[in-house]
Amino acid sequence: MSETRKLAAILVADIVGYSRLAGADEERTLARVRGLRSDLIDPAIAAHHGRIVKRTGDGSIIEFRSVVDAVRCAIEVQTGLIERNAGVPPERRIEYRVGVHLGDVVEESDGDLMGDGVNIAARLEGVCEPGAICLSEDAYRQVKGRLDLEVTDLGATQLKNIAEPIRVYSLEVGKPAQAKPVAVAAPEKSAPPRLSIVVLPFKNLSSDSSQDYFADGVTENLTTDLSRIRNSFVIARNTAFTFKDKAIDVKQIARELGVRYVLEGSVQRDGTRVRINAQLIDGETGAHLWADRFQEDIADLFKLQDDVVARLAGSLGYALTKAEAEKGVRSNNPDAIDLTMRGWTLIWRAAQQTPNERLERLHDARGLFYRALQIEPNDPDAFAGSAYTYFIDFLYGWSDAPTDYEAKVLGQANRAIALDPDNVRAYFVKATYLSSTRRSSEALGVADAGLAINPNFVLLYVPRAGAEVGLGRFEQAKADAERATRLSPRDGFIGLFHHLTGAAELGLGHFDAAVDGYRKAIDSGFRAFFVYAYLSAAYALAGKMDDARAALAEARSLNPKITVKWVIEHSAVGPSFLDGLRKAGLSEE
Repeated sequence: MSETRKLAAILVADIVGYSRLAGADEERTLARVRGLRSDLIDPAIAAHHGRIVKRTGDGSIIEFRSVVDAVRCAIEVQTGLIERNAGVPPERRIEYRVGVHLGDVVEESDGDLMGDGVNIAARLEGVCEPGAICLSEDAYRQVKGRLDLEVTDLGATQLKNIAEPIRVYSLEVGKPAQAKPVAVAAPEKSAPPRLSIVVLPFKNLSSDSSQDYFADGVTENLTTDLSRIRNSFVIARNTAFTFKDKAIDVKQIARELGVRYVLEGSVQRDGTRVRINAQLIDGETGAHLWADRFQEDIADLFKLQDDVVARLAGSLGYALTKAEAEKGVRSNNPDAIDLTMRGWTLIWRAAQQTPNERLERLHDARGLFYRALQIEPNDPDAFAGSAYTYFIDFLYGWSDAPTDYEAKVLGQANRAIALDPDNVRAYFVKATYLSSTRRSSEALGVADAGLAINPNFVLLYVPRAGAEVGLGRFEQAKADAERATRLSPRDGFIGLFHHLTGAAELGLGHFDAAVDGYRKAIDSGFRAFFVYAYLSAAYALAGKMDDARAALAEARSLNPKITVKWVIEHSAVGPSFLDGLRKAGLSEE
């Protein structure tokens, strides 16, 4: 029986006193439970992208793609139960206890989940008060600061059959968080936090006011996803919605809320199409820093809403980092965060530059990460960035000096994850290196763990698709590459997305489609030697030998070291690609 290990958000729920309720009136209790499942619980699970792993009599084990989704689902269900229990005698009320944990699980071939991740979630449910939600510290870290509920720190708690005590937090549904007095500092004495933003309610430009829910949903989900960006400060949804349908002065709102950036946008439905506009504005100057505009068909409205949020969140993450990096360049005393953001901006820009320019930019970035670590020796983003620069050295063969890439890439990426288990950039670097060093199964697990933390970090689909190619799962690799392209069609790494689509088509034996993918990569400005090498193989396998030799000559000019042996040592490639390279005339050594 095959099994897969992964990181997942697990929710375990159970009815309080079910045996007592069933003993008093079993038939009526069962009918009420079935009604709750069909009318409240199952729709909430579906709306928040949950998967029911199993039902255990009066309870359930549910897997979610993120802790945010799990907690939002739990709150929706517990709130609905409060409404349904109004006026019902206490002894007849159906109340749930809910435990949520983020942890390692093993998925069996039949979809069942096992492991500590499930066990801890179940034990959290057992210590929960009726109507409440108990979170482990790992889960609470994902939603801290985003909750408008009263939270009780239960401290380190010894859970049944769990070796070490776990810190537990209890969310009291129905009890709003107590307002805390806020000292208002004079603007000249307090600068807004870095990466601070408010997402203003998107305007519904449709003639149908009933479409407000779609615009509101985009706003709310985008607020949640932006808050996953490390070091971000995102104004809560309830505050942002106080500006709905009001004439606004962007600079005044930024001053009032203490943020550097303001995002505003609009949604317009026209028949079977939805048009969406968004723009990022500097709260201090009012300057427009970034904008995106696109339209989509309405086939599945809620799926469309998810896709819109994913695309905007991914693009905005880059735009915010770039804007902050430019501010850091002007700073007379850049600190570790400034240096790290400047380093990552050089990485994003290098993807669209010539090989020589890319080499120079990445070495500049490495210097910035080094300086950041001199200031803050435990900066996970700096470790991840430094690891990435060494990975590019490994991939392109730029360094002639002996280098321990396992330490420089894998070691630094692991260090970043140990310091910050939610650092998706570190998962991206680690998964990419593992995929390139022919450890495809391990790379796939790391990429999936990163996507469980942030499904909108589009670059994680790169090593995921690469690993799928290495495992011969070409249809899945193609789907991953196409999803990356759909989520971020203006991405600096768009050429890499097209390249991976070509690699998947090559594995499927679709040589003309493979050539089309590689040509798109090159036309986008992504002139990497390996793109030309793959293009050469595709042409050769299609019998177009003149084109194959021309592409191979270009690959050799960009990387004179390339041989069949060198390719095998630096990437996870299949036999068809190697056959194509040999047919094109690439030497073995």
